[in-house]
Amino acid sequence: MRKKRMWLQGLGLLLSMSLLAGCGGGGAKAPSGAQGNEILVGANFELSGPVATYGQSTYNATVLAFDEINAKGGVLGKPIKLIKYDNKSDKTESANVATKLITQDRVSVLVGPVTSGSTLSVIPVATQHKVPVVTPTATSPDVTVDPNTKKVNDYLFRACFLDSFQGRAAAEFAMKKGQKAAILISQSDEYSKGLGKYFGETFKAKGGTIVAEEAFNPDDNDYMAILTKVRAENPDVIYLPAYYEAVGKIVKQARGLGITVPFIGSDGWDSPKLAEVAGVENLSNCFFTNHYTPQDPDPAVQAFVKAYQAKFEGQTPDALAALAYDGARLVADAITRAGSTEPEAIKQALAATKDFPAVTGKFSLNETHDPIKAIVVIELKDGKQIVAEKLTGL
Repeated sequence: MRKKRMWLQGLGLLLSMSLLAGCGGGGAKAPSGAQGNEILVGANFELSGPVATYGQSTYNATVLAFDEINAKGGVLGKPIKLIKYDNKSDKTESANVATKLITQDRVSVLVGPVTSGSTLSVIPVATQHKVPVVTPTATSPDVTVDPNTKKVNDYLFRACFLDSFQGRAAAEFAMKKGQKAAILISQSDEYSKGLGKYFGETFKAKGGTIVAEEAFNPDDNDYMAILTKVRAENPDVIYLPAYYEAVGKIVKQARGLGITVPFIGSDGWDSPKLAEVAGVENLSNCFFTNHYTPQDPDPAVQAFVKAYQAKFEGQTPDALAALAYDGARLVADAITRAGSTEPEAIKQALAATKDFPAVTGKFSLNETHDPIKAIVVIELKDGKQIVAEKLTGL
């Protein structure tokens, strides 16, 4: 009996020690975004798949921004640690990555995804877990305002202008090229469809005529059928809001069919791969709306370009890199102003952003978490970008 009593007492002591250990440091989870002496930020980028060049440039610029901030002492006296995963340019995987970053890595805030479709898939995750997301580059209006309820998505913020603004700007510019326009839309892409809608509405409101509207599959290689239809309508200009892979093939085939009218595109054109796919000789008389140009003489722009090139083997940062640099710095700025790594405090600081000094132009975030800023129209000439026009206040 005595041995049994001693055994039971020993067992009780072991259980008590186990419970104490579980309630102490070893078994406890750190608060969101605060593990040790680091501030945890998640990176949810398209590092492989059809828009991998975008994901890589945005990730590079995010790394550059946080490295610069850490070299100056970090934020709140702590370095920022960036935890990255590849969402593979896939909507479902983007949501999975967001879930993993929030629930397993316990980050305070996320940067990315890049595309509107992937970012839209992240909204339910961010809303459920109440963790803010800053997309540097997703331009769909639906990212920050729910199209059904018309309510602001509380945990979504962006550093780029909206498709509605971009589509209107493209139409304003297109009217200077002619009164008849054709629109080519990627049928599987919210980004492309939204831009086509805003362009068409504005172009017609300005007195222009949409003579053709065709949908294409971005995974196709042969676009001769729809281009032949467009050529028959004799447009003055063709609007092609899509990503660089499909754009390159379409423009090349259009020129081969003798279509010489101007093509006007969107920020999805901004990739060095475009010239590789289309051929430099086929990109004359081509224009696209964009967030910035590395040729801008502004000292802040040139300092960014120089730093990016120094860190990434002479690569010239595209507009998505510039936006990601701004987005990462915006995150750090919000944490500083919040004085906290708690997601709710960061969310409130982001919403209160005023006169943020961005590389892509100083901006404030409005009531829908969208920046008010300018847009640049870029002309492609001999494979190089030239500023054709800068538009504000549309």
